[in-house]
Amino acid sequence: MAQHSRVRSERVVAAVVCRGDRFLVCRRPGHKRHGGLWEFPGGKVVTDETDADAISRELREELGVALVHAGVAEFEAADPQSPFLIAFVPARIDGEPACHEHSELRWATLDDLESLPLAPSDARYVEWRARRDGTRDVA
Repeated sequence: MAQHSRVRSERVVAAVVCRGDRFLVCRRPGHKRHGGLWEFPGGKVVTDETDADAISRELREELGVALVHAGVAEFEAADPQSPFLIAFVPARIDGEPACHEHSELRWATLDDLESLPLAPSDARYVEWRARRDGTRDVA
């Protein structure tokens, strides 16, 4: 049982929230891992939480918004030099996000995201999303 808890605690969910062609991203506080880099909002999944439960809790705590719907993870990436596996989950929210933990937030197009300094796993997601959506050629 303890090993199961450890595995679940290493899963991180990132909420992919869109408004039209814009994605909600947040800048990590300077004192945290990947400080100053941009990321999709979210956080660690705790024992006995589903991805949707974790996203709901994290969005409420970090941005003061309510989760309306969470889909299934569409992309997963290991965070380099850490035990975390980050699952990128499409999500719809209710409310206007405000920074409770991040230093800044913005709504950015896919092109905007490609020019922002993103956390490593978030950058991999954006690259994957651009290829999937057909906005970039596959090398």
